[in-house]
Amino acid sequence: MNKTAIKNFAIWARNKLIADITYKAGLLGITEKEIKNPLPQSTKDVQFFDIGTKEPYSITGAEIVQRRKLAEAIQQKVKQSDYKIAYKSVIEEVAYTWFNRLIAVRFMEVNDYLPTRIRVLSSESSTKIEPDLVTSPFDADLDYSPYEKDRIMQLKNDNQLDELFRMLFIKQCNALNAILPELFEKTNDYTELLMNVSFTDKDGVVYRLVNDIPEDDFNVAKEGQVEIIGWLYQYYNTEPKQAVFDGLKKNVKITKENIPAATQLFTPDWIVRYMVENSLGRLWLERERASSGLSDEYLNGSYFGWKYYLEEAEQEPEVKAELVKIREEYKDIKPEDIKVIDPCMGSGHILVYAFDVLMQIYESYGYSQRDAAKLILEKNLYGLEIDRRAYQLAYFALMMKARQYNRRILALGVRPQVYEPTGYGDGMEYGSLVRVDQLEPMPEPPKENQMTLFEGNYDAKLNAWHFRRLLAQKYDVVATNPPYAGSSGLNGNAAEFLKDNYPDTKSDMFAAFIERCCEFVKAKGFVAMITQQAWMFLSSYEVLRAKLASGYTCNNMIHLGNGAFGFADFGITSFIYCKYRIKDYLGTYVRLVEENNPEWKESEFLKGHHRHIANTNDFDKIPGSPVVYWISKAIQQAFENGIPIEKIADVKRGMTTSDNNRFLRFWAEVDFTEMRTGAKSADDAEESGCTWFPYSKGGGYRKWYGYHEYVIDWKNNGERVIDFAKTINKSYTRTIVNIPYYFKPSVGFCYITMGPFSMRWIPEGFIYDSGGPGMFSDLITRKKLLGLMNSKPAQVILKLISPTINLQIADIIRMPFLFVETELNRTEELVDYNVTLSRSDWDAFETSWNFTCHPL
Repeated sequence: MNKTAIKNFAIWARNKLIADITYKAGLLGITEKEIKNPLPQSTKDVQFFDIGTKEPYSITGAEIVQRRKLAEAIQQKVKQSDYKIAYKSVIEEVAYTWFNRLIAVRFMEVNDYLPTRIRVLSSESSTKIEPDLVTSPFDADLDYSPYEKDRIMQLKNDNQLDELFRMLFIKQCNALNAILPELFEKTNDYTELLMNVSFTDKDGVVYRLVNDIPEDDFNVAKEGQVEIIGWLYQYYNTEPKQAVFDGLKKNVKITKENIPAATQLFTPDWIVRYMVENSLGRLWLERERASSGLSDEYLNGSYFGWKYYLEEAEQEPEVKAELVKIREEYKDIKPEDIKVIDPCMGSGHILVYAFDVLMQIYESYGYSQRDAAKLILEKNLYGLEIDRRAYQLAYFALMMKARQYNRRILALGVRPQVYEPTGYGDGMEYGSLVRVDQLEPMPEPPKENQMTLFEGNYDAKLNAWHFRRLLAQKYDVVATNPPYAGSSGLNGNAAEFLKDNYPDTKSDMFAAFIERCCEFVKAKGFVAMITQQAWMFLSSYEVLRAKLASGYTCNNMIHLGNGAFGFADFGITSFIYCKYRIKDYLGTYVRLVEENNPEWKESEFLKGHHRHIANTNDFDKIPGSPVVYWISKAIQQAFENGIPIEKIADVKRGMTTSDNNRFLRFWAEVDFTEMRTGAKSADDAEESGCTWFPYSKGGGYRKWYGYHEYVIDWKNNGERVIDFAKTINKSYTRTIVNIPYYFKPSVGFCYITMGPFSMRWIPEGFIYDSGGPGMFSDLITRKKLLGLMNSKPAQVILKLISPTINLQIADIIRMPFLFVETELNRTEELVDYNVTLSRSDWDAFETSWNFTCHPL
């Protein structure tokens, strides 16, 4: 699959469609600034609009109604935002509607899935540009009206082939409504009015779709996969996603409208296979082993050709006995009993592969492919998605997957069990994080004489009920790639919802979804997810780790680190948890964090490298119970025998000035006579009458001594800094914290650690920044701490405690403190020597306020 071509086309196509639709709307007097009234000479049958040319632009008949509906759609959205945002939203909706339909028709025509069996966008002949439907429109069974037949002949005779193509494409889309209603809705509204496509324009969307992306990428009989639909969707959202991230840098919160663009990532195919094979696949293998009595050596992943299936680690006899008991509970499961959900399904990638695995399961049970395809859609697969665009493509992908196995499936009226939350307010805002404790009865349809009046309202109610039905059900397998969005970047409603409903996982949506997926799954069921790795280590997720440890068992995990998605991401892990707890179970963990190359990660996985076997009980030996499956026995003993740093030192962060440009300077920028170093206390500083005092702000990697670069305006005990803080917060101590520790000596470090961790000696006289915390204790203990924290063992242990670049105080205080008393004098000597050496080096250059002359 040529993903570069797919990406380039999708990004370009979005801009091209928006530009063409914007132009067409402008002809109708609808612009980013206003909705113009028709010119005075307009009548009820024809409307005219001034477009700056000699002759005005005119519309008639149905077009007048369609324009009115377009204006109404914009005005309806204005009730929730301003006009400009509403206008752009409607234009974007029309663009993605036609994009979805174009790529769907392209997929269907290449695979000969169109009921008419005639190509719509291209030709069977590679030398012919004109689509076959334009060449032979009457060979297609599209039920033309007499007027349409006359119109086709007129356009062909007048050689208006683009206009004919537009008419026939819309006719084909409306015909597809009968078999794929969720994607091909009737288009006799403003979306049809704004459609502006051409097959002759070599810089048009149709021509480039046909010619830029290799046809084989769509053809499932060759190299193609239905997953191309998902890749096109993700790349289509490239620029909207970047716009959201740029907004976050400017403190613009993520809203419900742009959560999809900000959070959706198309999961790499091999990770999808890992997740599905080790959850759904494992469930069926356990059932087969229980019912057949065959050994694990015979019934394993290779039996079904599952390359990404991880065999269970060798267990102790007591654990094996527990597993045998659990296996018996799967014994009577039939294929049609299995329920699989992706509660954040996006464009359906995980569900599509689950379809393939379920097909293997059905066939192994004796079903035909034709019967199995229908049952899988009706009984096995479930999906929820907050974004209608993605939902439509997931629906389409599943129908195309079923069509691959059952040629008649499109004519059977079968509907996949996938839904988006139209008609359900909470669902539209919070998606599948909403909990439904009790499901109300299905809404009754309106009576026959009320159908026209209430049909739309009933459809919305029924859809909302189905969405809630899926929220209320329990599932054998839950597999998903949830949104990643920190609560600090979410708008007020979403952040408050997380705080109220997911207090233990409120800091990020992905963590809340871990908690929610564990609620979705049945007892003895499987949860398969790919998430950020932060939950494995950070203290803010300690309660989540405790919940998982108390009620679930980790079968296996692929710790992917950075680069799993093919770009510099945020550290990823994928895992399989089962909803049962077995003491001393040995999980299998694959550590693929060394390289940021996704191809390397997959290759190393398939080679069977980087495997670790770990007992989750061992994680409890480390404060906070981080998921450190690769920990050595020696480090375990260090935690068991050592004293946490919090027991021997006060580790404190410093202030946030709220305006560094106002209150901080490099020391060389100020009058040296107004700067005081070495102040022993706040009183000493105040009595000096000086304005500027040394400020420990962190800095980069440097051991022992240095990065004494900044000074802060702390005249009269910080009078100006504190007065400013009072204008921001009710209490200045929200940002000006730990004042009693100012001017005390410490050993300091930096929160952000892009490279190795380093710690430095901070003499008395310094004030501390929030990014440059300090450890405060007596002189001897400070020296011990400095020696320990700058050692190689400390680097290893800190990476265990917090592999992220943000090292928090909560991480530091968990560090075990171990010292051999007989080595104390030697340790002090080495620390003193290194501090002296580092100070001499720092003072040898003009960046130090103690500089006298250059060493050369």
